[in-house]
Amino acid sequence: MEKPRVRIYTDYKSPYAYVANKRLFELEETYGVELEWLPYTLRIPEFMGTVEERTPHFWRKVRYAYMDARRFANAQGLTMKGPRRIYDAFYASAGMLFAQRHGLFRRYHDTVFRKFWNHELEIDELAEIAGVITAVGGSADAFEAYVRGPARAEHDRIIDEAEALGVFGVPSMMFNGELFWGGDRIDMLIERIKQPETIAIALGSRHRT
Repeated sequence: MEKPRVRIYTDYKSPYAYVANKRLFELEETYGVELEWLPYTLRIPEFMGTVEERTPHFWRKVRYAYMDARRFANAQGLTMKGPRRIYDAFYASAGMLFAQRHGLFRRYHDTVFRKFWNHELEIDELAEIAGVITAVGGSADAFEAYVRGPARAEHDRIIDEAEALGVFGVPSMMFNGELFWGGDRIDMLIERIKQPETIAIALGSRHRT
């Protein structure tokens, strides 16, 4: 029997994606769903503006967001050090896709999250991501060939498809065509996994069969 599938979009530079990571894996263990992990690489300047354009109001929101995420991290015994700069996580996202194809995903995924948020990894440096691939048992040469070859087109296609589905941030979870954004929606997602028919009550008659 085919397992229900939950598609998860994540980005290694998102604090909220990091602190949701453990609970998302528990869905697989507890509810017997299949998790499909895909990158949604946030383009920070596009939706937050450049550093020069940001207002005092914006910076208060940023400080609160990291404080809030750190509370979730502390509750899980995770270290979370704020990013030192704005990162383009393409190489890390390409590493996710490469690791999946070579049976290395979970080790790669957990390593990148942990090392980045401990200030032990620069996710926008190809050599450093290649080093993680090597550390988890993969080929750095094969990974770098993938990055120079089809990685960008594949990555961008995944982003375009995600946005066509309504994705705009991370972590985002898709289940039976319904989008859930944020770790605080995991409980709602669990309810839907347990009782898929509740979508009709939540979203209206157009979802009733």
